[in-house]
Amino acid sequence: MTLLITVFAAVIATVVWYNRKNDDMKLGILCFMYWGASIMWLVDAIFEYAELKEAYFTPAPADMLNDAFLGLSVVALGLVIWLVRLLITDPKGSVRAALKRS
Repeated sequence: MTLLITVFAAVIATVVWYNRKNDDMKLGILCFMYWGASIMWLVDAIFEYAELKEAYFTPAPADMLNDAFLGLSVVALGLVIWLVRLLITDPKGSVRAALKRS
């Protein structure tokens, strides 16, 4: 589940990045984080399959739920890191303008 969730997030981020008008939002960083997580989970799945063999394809429901929560947590953490970086760099000057008004 972790691999599946992060691959979906990586594909969605890549499609959004590819169809962008400009690079103000720095979506490439989000793509790299999600594709990196996907590669990490792929390597984990390969080694887990090497250890469990055919039992790899029949996980317990509790294990699937834990993996789903972990995958969603990884996607959420990637979004948080990307948003913090976006707020720090402030490419459109929105945060800077809001702070000057206050």
